[in-house]
Amino acid sequence: MTKPIKISLPDGSVREVEPGTTPADVAAAIGPGLAKAALAARVNGEVRDLHRPFEEDAELALITARDEADALELARHDFAHVLAEAVQNLFPGTQITFGPATDDGFYYDFAPAPERGPFTEEDLPVIEEEMRRLIRADTPLVREVWTRDAVRDFFEKQGESFKAEWVMELPADETISMYRTGEWVDLCRGPHLASTGKLDPEAFKLTRVSGAYWRGDQNNPQLSRIYGTGWLNRKQLDAHLVRLEEAAKRDHRKIGQEMDLFHLQAEAHGSVFWHPKGYIIWRALEAYLRRRLDAAGYEEVKTPQIMDARQWEQSGHWGKYRENMFVVPDEIPGTDEDAPVLSGTGDLMALKPMNCPAHVLIFRQGIKSYRDLPLRLAEFGCCHRNEPHGALHGILRVRQFTQDDAHIFCREDQIIEETRLFCDLLDSVYRDLGFADYAIKLALRPDQRFGSDEMWDKAESDLREAVKLTGRATADYGWEELPGEGAFYSPKLEFHLTDAIGRTWQCGTLQLDYVLPERLDASYVGEDGERHRPVMFHRAILGTFERFIGILIEHHAGRFPLWLAPVQAVVATIVSDADDYAREVVAALTAAGLRAEADLRNEKINYKVREHSLAHVPYLLVVGKREAEERTIALRPLGADARQEVVSFGSVVERLRDEALSPDLRG
Repeated sequence: MTKPIKISLPDGSVREVEPGTTPADVAAAIGPGLAKAALAARVNGEVRDLHRPFEEDAELALITARDEADALELARHDFAHVLAEAVQNLFPGTQITFGPATDDGFYYDFAPAPERGPFTEEDLPVIEEEMRRLIRADTPLVREVWTRDAVRDFFEKQGESFKAEWVMELPADETISMYRTGEWVDLCRGPHLASTGKLDPEAFKLTRVSGAYWRGDQNNPQLSRIYGTGWLNRKQLDAHLVRLEEAAKRDHRKIGQEMDLFHLQAEAHGSVFWHPKGYIIWRALEAYLRRRLDAAGYEEVKTPQIMDARQWEQSGHWGKYRENMFVVPDEIPGTDEDAPVLSGTGDLMALKPMNCPAHVLIFRQGIKSYRDLPLRLAEFGCCHRNEPHGALHGILRVRQFTQDDAHIFCREDQIIEETRLFCDLLDSVYRDLGFADYAIKLALRPDQRFGSDEMWDKAESDLREAVKLTGRATADYGWEELPGEGAFYSPKLEFHLTDAIGRTWQCGTLQLDYVLPERLDASYVGEDGERHRPVMFHRAILGTFERFIGILIEHHAGRFPLWLAPVQAVVATIVSDADDYAREVVAALTAAGLRAEADLRNEKINYKVREHSLAHVPYLLVVGKREAEERTIALRPLGADARQEVVSFGSVVERLRDEALSPDLRG
């Protein structure tokens, strides 16, 4: 007699079922409402299809639309699957590759038939209609298990060279799943919804087309990537499209150009040309942060841009991170036009992708005592990372960047206090910069890493307990643990900001590292007179100046708080009789430390008001003949709802001077 399978449910009850029973069967046994609402199942912690039979005793939790994160992941995966089928229906000869779910939707990479050429955005409406037809057909998504050779043979016969290549790189004994919708079949790990009809045909939209390379390698064939956004219902989609529209208005590239803050060009891929107004923001932010670090006991250092490859080998970056580094031969280039520029015999060096090894080298200079700890070394360090061209995005993802970097060397008994101090500092800085809403996540060990399991156990436990003792490992701070997301040398805390339109940005980080001090032989003399390894914290608050300024631009939509605004006030004249008075007001504002300009052009005042409003100048000071005679000013704050008020010359200077102070300098 076949032994029953025991299924444990979230309410603590246990059901005995026959082999071959599926989660869908259990849902139906509980009730028709749950059977209809169930989208997938979590079996022993793994998300699975509803119709995949149980293989052994299991803990079961049924996933419904109320489990929004899981439900969205499933829906977006299925939208990608339907997209692939729709494209092959409409454009025979197109090869499919892969299409994952993303944070707000999905994409799929295609190899169009050579005679057809790449897809364009003009193709999207007809693809959307075919997707809706497939969804309304309510075709079951059936999981099948194939052998690796059978999958390869199938795709080779179909002319699907990319899929045939990929499957042969999977282990020969791995279970390989194929998903069938009618006659159409695709290689996929799953899971999927029970049928295409579980999707809402009005809850998705294809958004754009871009180029991509097979496996992300520019030496491989170029593909067409079609992006879409997908949700559980039309209401969620509409809300997202409104957010996208608002995000487009706030695009830092658009505002940066309008405000003359920076530009980018092909001659320096991934590097920013900062214009005077943009660099004013940088300098104000850097000066603010430097004062905060000075007050918090950090010591600022400066380290080399380029170091010998042997140093990077010792730190471990050469083996784990070399593909992201700019490597430079240590030789003088040849000048003979008929000879190679480089001989290939010089030793290799690399531009630093991060500052941490150099900070360890500073720590190693001289003998350190336990009394010297904690030692907090900070650097506004310029780094370079060899990001693929296709991954670059404005100033949010660049190749040359400056980190607000620091490393804290401390004893093990100082871990909790240093964690608390950093979290308090970060919290204060974020609030000063307008980001009171942020989440803390703990990123745990990745598959590829340095150090023993015991070392990682200790590092993860220490960081987890330290945050708990600061009172921040709670739902109020969005506490979450992220398996596999740590750095190759340490677990880390990630700090995710929420901006004005609800988007999240991972900026700050705190990494607890036992590995690098060991690899680079850092030590201090303990109270017992013996050598000990310090614990090393890697930490940043902003992340990089480039990216954080991009986030600030989009968060404020260019309407910076007064202390960060490139131009803080413009004195605009109504008539030329007020020109001398306007110059006097500008001189007084400048003497008070404000960034002020005069607009003496022979233009109507309404034109001037509109122009400076579009330039996001926080204050417009309007003066005419009457104001000059009475030594008053019509003060107009930026904003459609702002009220103009008439104030005296002296009071406006004092008021704006106080408001323009950096948050840390205010009383």
